[in-house]
Amino acid sequence: MNGQTTSAKGRFPVKQPSHRPLVTTLALLTALFLSASAQTQLQPFSNPETPRYDAATFVQIGSASPIAYHWSGNGFYFVSSASGASQIYRLTAQGWPYQLTAFDDGVAFMSLSYGGDKAIVGTAIGGSEQAQLFLMDTETGGLQQLTNTPAIQFGSVRWGRDDRSIFYRANADNRRDFFIYRMDLASGASERVFGDTLALRGSNDIEDLSQDGGKLVITHYRTNVYNDLYLLDLTTGKYQKLTADNVSAAYHGVTLMPDNRSLWLVCNGNTDGIARLAKMKVGSTAVEYPPDGWIDPRWEIEGIWVSQDYRWMAVMGNENGYYRLKLREIETAEELPSPPLNGSISSVMFDKSGSIVFRFDGPTRTGDVWRWNPVSRQLTQLTFSSYAGIDQTLFVEPELITYRSFDSLEIPAFQYVPRGYVKGTPIPFVIIAHGGPEGQSRPTFSRWTQMLLYNGYGVLAPNVRGSTGYGRQFEEMDNYKNRKKSLMDYKAAAEYLVANGLTKSGMMAIDGGSYGGYVVYGMITEYPDLLSAAMASVGIANFQTFLENTAPYRRALRESEYGPLSDPEFLKEISPIWKADRIKTPLLVIHGANDPRVPIGEARQMIAAIQKNGGVVDSLIFADEGHGASKRSNQIPEFRKSLEFLNKYLHRSQ
Repeated sequence: MNGQTTSAKGRFPVKQPSHRPLVTTLALLTALFLSASAQTQLQPFSNPETPRYDAATFVQIGSASPIAYHWSGNGFYFVSSASGASQIYRLTAQGWPYQLTAFDDGVAFMSLSYGGDKAIVGTAIGGSEQAQLFLMDTETGGLQQLTNTPAIQFGSVRWGRDDRSIFYRANADNRRDFFIYRMDLASGASERVFGDTLALRGSNDIEDLSQDGGKLVITHYRTNVYNDLYLLDLTTGKYQKLTADNVSAAYHGVTLMPDNRSLWLVCNGNTDGIARLAKMKVGSTAVEYPPDGWIDPRWEIEGIWVSQDYRWMAVMGNENGYYRLKLREIETAEELPSPPLNGSISSVMFDKSGSIVFRFDGPTRTGDVWRWNPVSRQLTQLTFSSYAGIDQTLFVEPELITYRSFDSLEIPAFQYVPRGYVKGTPIPFVIIAHGGPEGQSRPTFSRWTQMLLYNGYGVLAPNVRGSTGYGRQFEEMDNYKNRKKSLMDYKAAAEYLVANGLTKSGMMAIDGGSYGGYVVYGMITEYPDLLSAAMASVGIANFQTFLENTAPYRRALRESEYGPLSDPEFLKEISPIWKADRIKTPLLVIHGANDPRVPIGEARQMIAAIQKNGGVVDSLIFADEGHGASKRSNQIPEFRKSLEFLNKYLHRSQ
């Protein structure tokens, strides 16, 4: 669903605090920072029927991502789920991690003050996504709760330049519309600063705060993907619209330069709909796309980052799902050396020396944090996440392939086959449907994918029409009345696998989470004889009840994608629940009882319908989760049950 990247297994929704002592055990530190080179070297797995590694072992593979980096270069913070839920760590001068948070449900976000001694942390209870705000001492981890209204969601926190106040978004007025507020930290008093007209109701978010602290750039979403930009003068309370009216375009990654007149951003409002590096001037709605040849124009720009002194810029290109980083000095446009790493780089943060810290991962290596100095060309790995004793050489790289859909549209996909696979031999295959639908399957590290490969399964992860990363036109190809065309792309994926001898009838399954869960339901109702097993996590079964029961602040944006409640006949026509009597495929349903995005009622409807019709359905419902299992204690039974389900229903005989 929109607003969070998801995959079929292993999500990180918003979390909520505990009052456990803020300590880091030696065992936790050892697990988090176990060097891959020190692991026991095991022979590659060769017998899929008797795996050495239990599903729990794969779940315990760690990862780390930068969450804050002080401009001085002396304060570095990262988030890791090494303790079983995502928590914040501070890397000490000795290179040792100090755990700062110990919330039962982990953390959702962190915003570091300019001084670096304080931070705002967001966390929520049991997957509810109703994040509350805490003021944290970055040295000790000491917490002061700033908000305690679980019916309201807080987020998008920016510090005032004097570190005495914060700006944030919240749906405090009516639980539906997100407006922008300012809080004085000394008194705790808040005031609304943006969102005073009917036209600005809906979803507003903070893009940037000016260097002088007097202006905010704010985005207002008209649909789930298209938005407008506004410039708010915090002194007068007046604002002006920066973007043109009625333009189908997305503007993001906005930086207001020190002159308060020019902006760098990413925009897909050009004629070919490819998101590119762009510039704008305050007072003009024109968007300029500098033709500097720095970024290959065939590929979309995923994001840009500008250093705090506005000297350096980092740009992330999305090359068919692979993230490529480019660096340059803004004034001279001189390109700087990029980190010499072959994989995906993301979450880039600058310090005053021009160095960056970032997350780096790939299909065969989990995410860790690295530092790169483009002047000295010094590359340093800062975190060393645990592989839980699994030999990295057992992991498999994908092949980027394309196949033709029903209308000859070329669909890109990442194809994985197990180690030792003999070409032309049919093996059990799992087709993975990504969430979104404005999402993209990417060649990053997936515990679930690698566990499947280790157990003898092939995996195909397509980017069907409606996926992001390939331009605006491709992204819009499944909107509203075209919803089922994306299902036809998944059908073509199954046909591609059979035609190329990779698998055969009786050996194919589909797995998807969030919108991908709807894809699973849709595939087994539209094509009941195609697949032999299906697994749906937090999926939509009935678009009408989904729209009626999803969180009120989400409804309007989701209607713009799936179709409005005012068109019930269409919503019924695309809803799998009304065709549940067609289902022949054994189905595993996984859901969180507290899911605010796709309410638990969607899972219950589908389970009840299949049971009524005498079909095969199993389920796994987590009482303390929301839009996907985020805690290790729940991910382990999810992985185990899912693998057992596939082993039961997919044939392995040739």
